[in-house]
Amino acid sequence: MVELNVQQMLFEFLGGLGIFLYGIKFMGDGLQKSAGDRLRDLLDRFTTNPLMGVLAGILVTILIQSSSATTVITVGLVSAGFMTLRQAIGVIMGANIGTTVTAFIIGIDIGEYALPIIALGSILLFFFKNKKVNNFGQIVFGFGALFYGLELMSGGMKPLRSLEAFHDLTVSMSSNPILGVVVGTVFTVIVQSSSATIGILQGLFSEELINLDAALPVLFGDNIGTTITAVLAAIGASVAARRAAAVHVLFNLIGTTIFLILLKPFTLLIETLQGNIDLNPEMTIAFAHGIFNSTNTLLQLPFVAALAWIVTKLIPGEDAVAEYKAKHLDPVFIEQSPSIALGQAKEEVLRMGTFSVRGLEETVQYLKTGNQKHSESAYQLEDAINNLDRKITDYLIKLSTSSLSAHESAEHTVLMDTVRDIERIGDHFENVIELIDYKQANKVSITDSAMADLEQMFKLTISTVKEALQALDHNDKIAAEHVVKKEEEIDKMERKLRKQHILRLNEGVCSGQAGIVYVDIVSNLERIGDHAVNIAEAVLGED
Repeated sequence: MVELNVQQMLFEFLGGLGIFLYGIKFMGDGLQKSAGDRLRDLLDRFTTNPLMGVLAGILVTILIQSSSATTVITVGLVSAGFMTLRQAIGVIMGANIGTTVTAFIIGIDIGEYALPIIALGSILLFFFKNKKVNNFGQIVFGFGALFYGLELMSGGMKPLRSLEAFHDLTVSMSSNPILGVVVGTVFTVIVQSSSATIGILQGLFSEELINLDAALPVLFGDNIGTTITAVLAAIGASVAARRAAAVHVLFNLIGTTIFLILLKPFTLLIETLQGNIDLNPEMTIAFAHGIFNSTNTLLQLPFVAALAWIVTKLIPGEDAVAEYKAKHLDPVFIEQSPSIALGQAKEEVLRMGTFSVRGLEETVQYLKTGNQKHSESAYQLEDAINNLDRKITDYLIKLSTSSLSAHESAEHTVLMDTVRDIERIGDHFENVIELIDYKQANKVSITDSAMADLEQMFKLTISTVKEALQALDHNDKIAAEHVVKKEEEIDKMERKLRKQHILRLNEGVCSGQAGIVYVDIVSNLERIGDHAVNIAEAVLGED
């Protein structure tokens, strides 16, 4: 009978934990879709200072219901050079505050309505064709699953009252707060979700299986444990990304140390709140979690520079800071000297062009080796191109209101057109990466002769784009004419490779799937050649 109870307890707890984690993930995905999937852009744009970073971190974490996910996105942005370390510190602090919202949601205690909420979410998901309704259904379904998982976990934990070992552990944690911190840290490292471990803690506290003296150190440990996701994301990443992950660990370690020193007054504060506001047990833990993270942020926010200095000393090394951000678009020149502003814009367009060349080079390396690091690098470069496309276009639009000479107006038009062409080159090499992904996922084999042809066409296409950018840089008409001739070679090569592909198909040397991948790659390279010749023709057409 005891074995059956243990089995039931384990099944309910682990099953409930699984449903809870799935509910949070599903709800976060639904919220992210409803937000328009612009979260990276939000972090990129609204982190001009640490305070704005904190607010952006709070908002994004509320939208995706995961501080770990926000921190991983931040580490990725730092690694890619879109965000500086100081900006990242603010976002990480904000993510810690944003994650407390989940605890407050749990504190509402509507577990008995979990199943009807799941049913409502299912109806919205499966009986409506509208995407917005489906996204809302996903949020509702995840919300219900979250509470249903909590109910199962709570039921599974009730028999712990009769376990002497568990009783001894809670007594030990009450008398030794450091043990509670260790327990919270280890459990969160295993589960990799502070929301889940805080939810479990709320369940234990509501069932009176743990008192406040033992619960608070576990809560501090949960916040340290959640940093493991950022640490794992930073492994093998840039020096700046590793520093961002180290800040996350250091921030929570410092906060935990401060609150352990002030544990008695903090416990008294939470007890007073619980008594005066008549909080339920779940909401008591939610308030403790919120106060801990908010106070920790307020205490450490003035010392962002010091935190950055500490992690720079802990993790030495040179790193390209904000490599992909716009460098030359100073708005002061638009008013003071439009001609200088035009020159600045041209420098940024040429930088954007070098990213397109590097993206093409990474793409051909991915085709040849199948190594994921090349595809990741190419995707980062495509992100950078899109980012610069927005920034340069906005700058040129503002510049168009200034008084420009006829020659400057013509150059302004050339730059506007070139930005669009370079952005399209980025889209095309992204298409090629997706085709290579498809090739690898479906184990599609391309013959050696076909691969040699593709490499040759890549080489010609890359040299054409390079020469088009050179023509733009030096206003070189001869180089521009070379580009026009090279593009004609690309067109001839595309026709020749399509014919060779048909011959291979007829001979049975090439499969249908391989043919689709091959022809689509050739087609994308031909379109890149068209955009390169557009740049060259703009140079030739400029008087």
